Amino acid sequence: MSRFLRPVATLTLLLGSCFAVAHAAVPALQEALSQLAPQANPKVIGLALAATECAAAQGQPPSDRLAVIDYSRPSTEPRLWVFDLTRRKLLYHELVAHGRNTGENLATRFSNTPESLQSSLGLFRTLGTYAGHNGYSLRMEGLEPGTNDHALERALVIHGAAYVNPALARQQGRIGRSYGCPAVRSAVARPLIDALKGGQYVFSYYPDAHWLGSSPYLKCSVGRAMTASLAAP
Repeated sequence: MSRFLRPVATLTLLLGSCFAVAHAAVPALQEALSQLAPQANPKVIGLALAATECAAAQGQPPSDRLAVIDYSRPSTEPRLWVFDLTRRKLLYHELVAHGRNTGENLATRFSNTPESLQSSLGLFRTLGTYAGHNGYSLRMEGLEPGTNDHALERALVIHGAAYVNPALARQQGRIGRSYGCPAVRSAVARPLIDALKGGQYVFSYYPDAHWLGSSPYLKCSVGRAMTASLAAP
């Protein structure tokens, strides 16, 4: 082999090895997190991990923590999980609200449009905190063009809300709804936000065929494999 080609070949092998390790790491971490959160759909956890791996492959920095929201579940069930990926710990399993125009107890409609009062799907990265109309809140940047990239403009933030509580769910058959924000119980809002602030990932899932087929973070090989697994019986 030419001495000029050897560095290129070595780099190619190294990159291939890195992607192989990443590809192999997703199922292993998926299994570990699924054991921590047995109520969660393991395929959704795998899809969230695949999206973060794909994002890293496309230049996004990795994160230590990951929030997974499964909007296919009713609002009366805890459907938000916050994981510490480094220590492999489940930090929170909580109720979370969806947007007023996304549905009643069941979420069915999602949007990236300002003033739609609907939730958005896809991969988000958290930014900084602030004290606003809803108290201590966490800004999120939507990473998916056309799906959630208006999140900052729409002020889709994580915040606490009195209408997110089990008693209200029992009374009216659903928790209260937001203007599109993933609102959580007031009692856990501050520590949960502190766990997620500063560049962590939030992944919002729903079995929407268009999003699953078009998301830039589900097009890597591991993402395609996990998307296909969701379609399997």
